[in-house]
Amino acid sequence: MPAHGGRAAAPVYRPILANRRGELEALIHLDPAYAALVAPILEVGAIDRSTMDAIRRLPAGLLPAIDVSALPDIPEAELTRWGVPVVPVIGLTESDHRLVAHGAAARAYGRRALIRLRAGQDRAGPDASTTAVERIWRFTDLAPEECDLLVDAGDVCCPADVRTAEPRVRHLLDWARRHAWRSVTVAAGGMPPTLSRLPTDEPVQLDRWDWQLWRRLADAGVDYGDYGVHPAAPGTGDPGDRLPTVRYTDDGSWWVYRWARRGGRGDDRFADLCRTLVSASHWPTTGAAFSWGDHELLRRARRGAGAGSTANWAAWSTSHHLAHVLTTLLHPAGDGTPRWHPGQGPPQRGRPLR
Repeated sequence: MPAHGGRAAAPVYRPILANRRGELEALIHLDPAYAALVAPILEVGAIDRSTMDAIRRLPAGLLPAIDVSALPDIPEAELTRWGVPVVPVIGLTESDHRLVAHGAAARAYGRRALIRLRAGQDRAGPDASTTAVERIWRFTDLAPEECDLLVDAGDVCCPADVRTAEPRVRHLLDWARRHAWRSVTVAAGGMPPTLSRLPTDEPVQLDRWDWQLWRRLADAGVDYGDYGVHPAAPGTGDPGDRLPTVRYTDDGSWWVYRWARRGGRGDDRFADLCRTLVSASHWPTTGAAFSWGDHELLRRARRGAGAGSTANWAAWSTSHHLAHVLTTLLHPAGDGTPRWHPGQGPPQRGRPLR
């Protein structure tokens, strides 16, 4: 499914992120060389000034897609009122009023929209799906080639989830070939819904099942999306777990650092976590230059700053994740190892993990 009219499909990466401070800070500090290649999808659960201020601070060329499906049909949820360029995210069951509002936003900011098809929920069959998207195009006054399609597989957290999701996603991609989409992306989440059962004070390696699902779909020629370093299901996670935590993305896996060592100050505990991380084989040889998040983690390893907060840990983890995924997609080695970063020579990564 190449982009309509033979255009190069860009961007190459669509992370689905909550509009929390940590994720927004990671986007704000994204390397400008990557800005045109990543199109974040922000899931908005509440309208507040901080979200709009953060969008205004995004790097030039980075155009976020905004999903307000969790909000009621209120004037504040109409994206044309936000006063910032965004792409509306449209679900198959939106109300007529919201479709009209999304159409106005899409036409105001370059005639682009993203249609989000949830593999686990939108299962009415190909003919019903075609009827639904034709309704969207009619009410928004958009053409298929002005819309990107996101096939959202939800959480895939084990081999069985991957085996179940693959045929379901392929079935939806077969249906998608009926239409001239601007681009097609498959996204999934792979982070476990809770980390509280993992060991502490040692790095724990977890498989990135979302990445494995996309690799199995490589023959379909679709773009890649994920949920960053958090699970797809809303409301999951460890809200009561205040342990210093870094979720560090590597080739096909995450390394989760949760530090519970007692004694000393919290800053000392996080510094110990960061010293362990920067001495690991999965720490990039470009070090702090790899991403803003890596720079901040190295500062803490050298005791150059305080431990930060849960929002900071999410920001630094997400920043590294965005850079790692983009380098992997842009310059993969034969085993998927990233080999390039803007402004750097080809880095030599540490020994293979497997």
